[in-house]
Amino acid sequence: MRSVSARNPNYWKPGLPYLDEIEFIAIADEPSRVNALLSGDVHMINEVNPRSTTRIAASAKHRVVDAPSGNYTDLIIRQDQMPGKSPEFTEAMKYLLDREQVKSAVFRGYARVGNDHPIAPGSRYFNTDLPQRAYDPEKAKFLLKKAGMEKITMAVAASPAATGSVDIAVLLQQSAKQAGLTLNVNRLPSDGYWSNHWMKHPLSFGNINPRPNADVIFSQFFQSSAPWNESGWKNDQFDQLLLLARGETDDAKRAKMYGDMQTLVSQNCGIGIPVFISNIDGVDKRVQGYSSNPLGGFMGYMFSEQVWLDA
Repeated sequence: MRSVSARNPNYWKPGLPYLDEIEFIAIADEPSRVNALLSGDVHMINEVNPRSTTRIAASAKHRVVDAPSGNYTDLIIRQDQMPGKSPEFTEAMKYLLDREQVKSAVFRGYARVGNDHPIAPGSRYFNTDLPQRAYDPEKAKFLLKKAGMEKITMAVAASPAATGSVDIAVLLQQSAKQAGLTLNVNRLPSDGYWSNHWMKHPLSFGNINPRPNADVIFSQFFQSSAPWNESGWKNDQFDQLLLLARGETDDAKRAKMYGDMQTLVSQNCGIGIPVFISNIDGVDKRVQGYSSNPLGGFMGYMFSEQVWLDA
C-alpha cells in the first residue's frame, strides 16, 4: 500500500515544509524494510529491530536514529487473583527482573532501565529520589518462601505482539529457577493476543506506547477505575493524589504528588517495568534535519515539515 502527500503552498509556517512530495510505503516485514532502506528504495524506515542496527550502522550511506521513549513492555501480575494477591509474590517477581540483561540482551542497549513505574527517565516529573530496584534472586527467594510459594509452578503468557516479551519471559524463567520458582513460558501468537490474553492471566505481558504526560498514563493504566488497569491494582491514596495533581497549579507541589504516585506504583502495583524501549529509525544520510522524538518513530510522525534531502 502506498500513500503520497504533496507540499501545501499555503502551509501556515512560512518556508515549510522543505520537501515537495513524500511517498509512504507500507512494508510490514521488518527485514524487508531494512533491505529497502539499504538498497536505496526508501530513504527512511521506522520500527527497526535492535538486531538489525548493526546492518544499518555498517552502511556508509545510512545511520541509526535512537530515540529514547516512554514505550515499555511490562510484566503483568494480576492483583485480583492468586498468586498476585500476595504482596510478597508481587515484590519477588520484580526482584527477578534482570533489567541490565534485558537492556543488553533483548534490546541491544537501545533501552533505559525502568523502576516499575511508567514515568521514563528524563521525563517531566520523573522521581529521581526513588531508589532503583536491583536484580536480587536471593531476596526474591526469601519473599517467595515468606508467601509460601517458593516451589510453585506456573505459566507466564508472552507474545511477539508485546515487543520483546518472549525474550524477557525466557530471561525471567531463568532467574526464577534461582529462587526456586518454575515458570513455563506460554508463547502465544500475535493474532488475538490483545483481545484474548492481555490482562487475562495471572502472569502475562503488555506493551504500552508513550503518552504525552503523567496524568494520561496514570489515568489510563493505574487509576483504580481505569479500563486498562492491567494488574487490577486498586489504591485509594493513588487515586486521590491523581485527582489532586490535576488541579494543582503549584508545579513543585504537583511534582511531589507525581513523585509519590511513582513510589506507590513501584512498591505496590502488580506491574514490573524492566526497561523503557527506544524507538529506532534507519535513515539515509542524505536526509538532513532528521532527529529523535520521544513520542514515536519518524520524529513522532512530524518529520515531514523538518527534513530535506541533500542530493
